[in-house]
Amino acid sequence: KLKNAPSLTEEQVEFGLKEIRLALLEADVALSVTKEFISNVKPKAIGQEIIKSTSAGQMIVKIVYDELVNILGSKNEELNFKVVPPASLLLVGLQGSGKTTSAAKLAKNIEKNNKKKVMLVSLDVYRPAAQEQLRSLGEQNNILTLPVIKGQLPEDICRRAVSAANLNGAEIILFDTAGRTQIDLQMMSEIKQIESIINPTETFLVADSLTGQVAAEVAKEFKSTVNLTGIILTRADGDARGGAAVSMKFVSQVPIKFLGIGEKIDNLEVFHPDRIANRIL
Repeated sequence: KLKNAPSLTEEQVEFGLKEIRLALLEADVALSVTKEFISNVKPKAIGQEIIKSTSAGQMIVKIVYDELVNILGSKNEELNFKVVPPASLLLVGLQGSGKTTSAAKLAKNIEKNNKKKVMLVSLDVYRPAAQEQLRSLGEQNNILTLPVIKGQLPEDICRRAVSAANLNGAEIILFDTAGRTQIDLQMMSEIKQIESIINPTETFLVADSLTGQVAAEVAKEFKSTVNLTGIILTRADGDARGGAAVSMKFVSQVPIKFLGIGEKIDNLEVFHPDRIANRIL
Protein backbone atom coordinates (compact mmCIF):
# COMPACT_ATOMS: atom_id res chain seq x y z
CA LYS A 1 0.00 0.00 0.00
CA LEU A 2 2.97 2.32 0.41
CA LYS A 3 4.21 4.56 -2.40
CA ASN A 4 7.85 4.19 -3.30
CA ALA A 5 10.25 6.99 -2.43
CA PRO A 6 14.03 7.32 -2.08
CA SER A 7 13.76 7.07 1.72
CA LEU A 8 11.07 6.27 4.29
CA THR A 9 8.92 9.23 5.27
CA GLU A 10 7.39 9.67 8.71
CA GLU A 11 3.94 9.11 7.21
CA GLN A 12 4.99 5.79 5.61
CA VAL A 13 6.61 4.61 8.83
CA GLU A 14 3.53 5.54 10.88
CA PHE A 15 1.29 3.61 8.50
CA GLY A 16 3.60 0.59 8.28
CA LEU A 17 4.10 0.37 12.03
CA LYS A 18 0.34 0.45 12.59
CA GLU A 19 0.11 -2.81 10.64
CA ILE A 20 3.13 -4.26 12.45
CA ARG A 21 1.57 -3.34 15.81
CA LEU A 22 -1.49 -5.43 14.93
CA ALA A 23 0.72 -8.35 13.86
CA LEU A 24 2.58 -8.23 17.19
CA LEU A 25 -0.62 -8.12 19.23
CA GLU A 26 -2.12 -10.97 17.21
CA ALA A 27 1.03 -12.98 17.92
CA ASP A 28 0.35 -12.43 21.65
CA VAL A 29 3.13 -9.96 22.36
CA ALA A 30 2.13 -8.11 25.55
CA LEU A 31 0.60 -4.67 24.92
CA SER A 32 3.19 -2.79 27.02
CA VAL A 33 6.01 -4.57 25.15
CA THR A 34 4.41 -3.85 21.75
CA LYS A 35 4.10 -0.12 22.55
CA GLU A 36 7.72 0.16 23.65
CA PHE A 37 8.95 -1.90 20.71
CA ILE A 38 7.12 0.29 18.17
CA SER A 39 8.40 3.52 19.74
CA ASN A 40 11.97 2.13 19.62
CA VAL A 41 11.70 1.12 15.97
CA LYS A 42 10.10 4.33 14.72
CA PRO A 43 13.15 6.66 14.92
CA LYS A 44 15.31 3.94 13.33
CA ALA A 45 12.98 3.66 10.35
CA ILE A 46 12.27 7.32 9.54
CA GLY A 47 14.60 8.61 6.85
CA GLN A 48 16.08 5.15 6.14
CA GLU A 49 17.25 4.91 2.57
CA ILE A 50 15.20 2.40 0.60
CA ILE A 51 17.44 -0.24 -0.97
CA LYS A 52 17.03 -0.59 -4.72
CA SER A 53 14.55 -3.26 -5.86
CA THR A 54 12.73 -3.28 -2.50
CA SER A 55 9.52 -1.45 -1.72
CA ALA A 56 8.89 0.89 1.21
CA GLY A 57 6.74 -1.82 2.83
CA GLN A 58 9.44 -4.48 2.53
CA MET A 59 11.93 -2.03 3.96
CA ILE A 60 9.80 -1.43 7.08
CA VAL A 61 9.32 -5.18 7.55
CA LYS A 62 13.10 -5.68 7.28
CA ILE A 63 13.81 -3.00 9.90
CA VAL A 64 11.22 -4.56 12.24
CA TYR A 65 12.58 -8.07 11.60
CA ASP A 66 16.16 -6.99 12.41
CA GLU A 67 14.97 -5.31 15.60
CA LEU A 68 13.00 -8.43 16.65
CA VAL A 69 16.04 -10.65 16.11
CA ASN A 70 18.12 -8.13 18.02
CA ILE A 71 15.70 -8.20 20.99
CA LEU A 72 15.41 -11.99 20.98
CA GLY A 73 19.21 -12.24 21.08
CA SER A 74 21.28 -12.65 17.97
CA LYS A 75 23.48 -15.46 19.26
CA ASN A 76 22.78 -18.45 21.45
CA GLU A 77 24.98 -18.55 24.53
CA GLU A 78 26.61 -21.71 25.84
CA LEU A 79 25.49 -23.15 29.17
CA ASN A 80 27.73 -22.26 32.07
CA PHE A 81 29.37 -25.21 33.84
CA LYS A 82 32.53 -23.36 34.88
CA VAL A 83 32.61 -24.44 38.51
CA VAL A 84 34.10 -27.29 40.49
CA PRO A 85 31.70 -30.17 39.79
CA PRO A 86 28.98 -30.95 40.55
CA ALA A 87 27.47 -27.82 38.92
CA SER A 88 23.88 -27.07 39.94
CA LEU A 89 21.16 -26.10 37.46
CA LEU A 90 17.79 -24.90 38.77
CA LEU A 91 14.43 -25.04 36.98
CA VAL A 92 11.64 -22.71 38.16
CA GLY A 93 8.20 -21.83 36.80
CA LEU A 94 4.46 -22.11 37.29
CA GLN A 95 2.65 -25.42 37.69
CA GLY A 96 1.71 -27.01 34.40
CA SER A 97 4.39 -25.21 32.40
CA GLY A 98 6.18 -28.48 31.65
CA LYS A 99 9.05 -28.17 34.16
CA THR A 100 9.44 -31.86 34.99
CA THR A 101 9.43 -32.99 31.35
CA SER A 102 11.82 -30.14 30.49
CA ALA A 103 14.17 -31.26 33.27
CA ALA A 104 14.46 -34.72 31.72
CA LYS A 105 14.84 -33.28 28.19
CA LEU A 106 17.55 -30.87 29.34
CA ALA A 107 19.42 -33.64 31.16
CA LYS A 108 19.37 -35.78 28.01
CA ASN A 109 20.49 -32.82 25.90
CA ILE A 110 23.45 -32.06 28.21
CA GLU A 111 24.55 -35.71 28.34
CA LYS A 112 24.41 -35.95 24.55
CA ASN A 113 25.89 -32.57 23.56
CA ASN A 114 28.12 -31.64 26.49
CA LYS A 115 29.14 -35.21 27.34
CA LYS A 116 28.57 -34.69 31.06
CA LYS A 117 26.87 -37.02 33.52
CA VAL A 118 23.68 -35.48 34.94
CA MET A 119 21.66 -36.34 38.04
CA LEU A 120 17.98 -35.35 38.21
CA VAL A 121 16.55 -34.19 41.53
CA SER A 122 12.91 -33.38 42.31
CA LEU A 123 12.27 -30.76 44.99
CA ASP A 124 8.50 -30.83 44.42
CA VAL A 125 7.25 -32.27 47.70
CA TYR A 126 3.74 -30.82 47.27
CA ARG A 127 2.29 -32.26 44.10
CA PRO A 128 1.53 -35.94 44.57
CA ALA A 129 3.55 -38.08 42.18
CA ALA A 130 5.80 -35.20 41.01
CA GLN A 131 8.92 -36.89 42.42
CA GLU A 132 7.70 -40.20 41.04
CA GLN A 133 7.20 -38.66 37.58
CA LEU A 134 10.80 -37.40 37.45
CA ARG A 135 12.14 -40.72 38.73
CA SER A 136 10.27 -42.63 36.04
CA LEU A 137 11.39 -40.21 33.28
CA GLY A 138 14.97 -40.72 34.44
CA GLU A 139 14.59 -44.49 34.48
CA GLN A 140 13.05 -44.63 30.97
CA ASN A 141 15.91 -42.56 29.54
CA ASN A 142 18.88 -43.91 31.49
CA ILE A 143 19.40 -40.70 33.45
CA LEU A 144 20.60 -40.92 37.03
CA THR A 145 17.90 -39.75 39.50
CA LEU A 146 18.20 -39.08 43.22
CA PRO A 147 16.19 -41.74 45.11
CA VAL A 148 13.06 -40.32 46.74
CA ILE A 149 12.82 -40.25 50.55
CA LYS A 150 9.21 -39.58 51.54
CA GLY A 151 8.63 -36.58 53.80
CA GLN A 152 12.03 -34.97 53.27
CA LEU A 153 12.06 -31.16 52.93
CA PRO A 154 13.45 -29.43 49.81
CA GLU A 155 16.48 -27.96 51.62
CA ASP A 156 17.43 -31.42 52.99
CA ILE A 157 16.99 -32.95 49.54
CA CYS A 158 19.40 -30.31 48.13
CA ARG A 159 22.11 -31.23 50.62
CA ARG A 160 21.62 -34.97 50.07
CA ALA A 161 21.81 -34.44 46.30
CA VAL A 162 25.29 -32.91 46.44
CA SER A 163 26.80 -35.82 48.35
CA ALA A 164 24.96 -38.35 46.14
CA ALA A 165 26.32 -36.63 43.01
CA ASN A 166 29.87 -36.86 44.34
CA LEU A 167 29.40 -40.56 45.11
CA ASN A 168 27.95 -41.29 41.66
CA GLY A 169 30.36 -39.14 39.68
CA ALA A 170 27.62 -36.82 38.39
CA GLU A 171 29.08 -33.56 37.08
CA ILE A 172 25.76 -31.74 36.92
CA ILE A 173 22.74 -31.76 39.24
CA LEU A 174 19.48 -30.63 37.69
CA PHE A 175 16.99 -29.47 40.31
CA ASP A 176 13.28 -29.44 39.41
CA THR A 177 11.34 -27.18 41.81
CA ALA A 178 7.67 -27.07 42.78
CA GLY A 179 5.35 -24.83 40.78
CA ARG A 180 2.12 -23.18 41.88
CA THR A 181 -0.90 -22.21 39.78
CA GLN A 182 0.04 -18.60 40.44
CA ILE A 183 3.02 -16.78 41.88
CA ASP A 184 2.86 -16.55 45.67
CA LEU A 185 5.16 -15.45 48.49
CA GLN A 186 5.66 -18.93 49.91
CA MET A 187 6.80 -20.27 46.55
CA MET A 188 9.19 -17.38 45.98
CA SER A 189 10.78 -17.54 49.42
CA GLU A 190 11.29 -21.30 49.02
CA ILE A 191 13.00 -20.80 45.65
CA LYS A 192 15.22 -18.09 47.18
CA GLN A 193 16.20 -20.49 49.96
CA ILE A 194 16.96 -23.30 47.50
CA GLU A 195 19.03 -20.88 45.40
CA SER A 196 21.13 -19.90 48.41
CA ILE A 197 21.79 -23.56 49.30
CA ILE A 198 22.70 -24.90 45.86
CA ASN A 199 24.20 -21.72 44.34
CA PRO A 200 23.23 -22.64 40.74
CA THR A 201 25.38 -21.70 37.73
CA GLU A 202 22.20 -21.54 35.62
CA THR A 203 18.60 -20.85 36.66
CA PHE A 204 16.02 -21.48 33.96
CA LEU A 205 12.49 -20.18 33.92
CA VAL A 206 10.31 -22.80 32.23
CA ALA A 207 7.26 -21.19 30.65
CA ASP A 208 4.45 -22.30 28.39
CA SER A 209 4.55 -20.37 25.10
CA LEU A 210 0.74 -20.54 24.91
CA THR A 211 0.41 -18.25 27.96
CA GLY A 212 0.78 -15.24 25.68
CA GLN A 213 0.05 -12.04 27.57
CA VAL A 214 0.67 -13.57 31.03
CA ALA A 215 4.22 -14.49 30.00
CA ALA A 216 5.61 -11.00 30.56
CA GLU A 217 4.28 -10.83 34.14
CA VAL A 218 5.63 -14.28 35.03
CA ALA A 219 9.08 -13.40 33.67
CA LYS A 220 9.10 -10.14 35.62
CA GLU A 221 8.21 -11.81 38.93
CA PHE A 222 10.81 -14.57 38.70
CA LYS A 223 13.48 -12.17 37.47
CA SER A 224 12.98 -10.00 40.56
CA THR A 225 13.23 -13.00 42.91
CA VAL A 226 16.07 -15.15 41.59
CA ASN A 227 19.10 -14.69 39.41
CA LEU A 228 17.56 -15.96 36.17
CA THR A 229 20.07 -16.88 33.47
CA GLY A 230 17.80 -18.34 30.79
CA ILE A 231 14.33 -19.28 29.62
CA ILE A 232 12.99 -22.57 28.28
CA LEU A 233 9.80 -22.11 26.29
CA THR A 234 7.60 -25.21 26.18
CA ARG A 235 4.87 -26.13 23.68
CA ALA A 236 6.59 -23.99 21.07
CA ASP A 237 5.19 -26.24 18.35
CA GLY A 238 1.62 -25.13 19.14
CA ASP A 239 -0.47 -22.46 17.45
CA ALA A 240 1.06 -19.56 19.37
CA ARG A 241 3.05 -17.38 17.07
CA GLY A 242 5.93 -16.66 19.40
CA GLY A 243 4.66 -13.52 21.11
CA ALA A 244 5.44 -14.99 24.52
CA ALA A 245 9.09 -15.27 23.49
CA VAL A 246 9.31 -11.58 22.61
CA SER A 247 7.47 -10.48 25.77
CA MET A 248 9.57 -12.61 28.10
CA LYS A 249 12.89 -11.68 26.56
CA PHE A 250 11.96 -7.98 26.49
CA VAL A 251 10.83 -7.90 30.13
CA SER A 252 13.44 -10.18 31.68
CA GLN A 253 16.45 -9.31 29.50
CA VAL A 254 17.41 -12.97 29.91
CA PRO A 255 18.22 -15.15 26.88
CA ILE A 256 15.79 -17.80 25.67
CA LYS A 257 18.00 -20.88 25.53
CA PHE A 258 15.72 -23.74 24.48
CA LEU A 259 12.35 -24.51 22.93
CA GLY A 260 10.31 -27.57 23.85
CA ILE A 261 8.69 -28.74 20.62
CA GLY A 262 6.98 -32.01 21.47
CA GLU A 263 6.53 -34.81 23.99
CA LYS A 264 9.57 -36.97 23.19
CA ILE A 265 12.74 -36.79 25.26
CA ASP A 266 14.78 -35.32 22.40
CA ASN A 267 12.14 -32.71 21.48
CA LEU A 268 14.19 -29.86 22.88
CA GLU A 269 15.94 -27.57 20.47
CA VAL A 270 18.34 -24.67 20.77
CA PHE A 271 16.52 -21.36 20.35
CA HIS A 272 16.91 -19.54 17.01
CA PRO A 273 15.68 -15.92 17.19
CA ASP A 274 15.31 -15.54 13.43
CA ARG A 275 12.75 -18.37 13.25
CA ILE A 276 10.50 -16.76 15.86
CA ALA A 277 10.84 -13.34 14.18
CA ASN A 278 9.78 -14.95 10.88
CA ARG A 279 6.79 -16.60 12.52
CA ILE A 280 5.57 -13.32 14.00
CA LEU A 281 5.90 -11.37 10.77
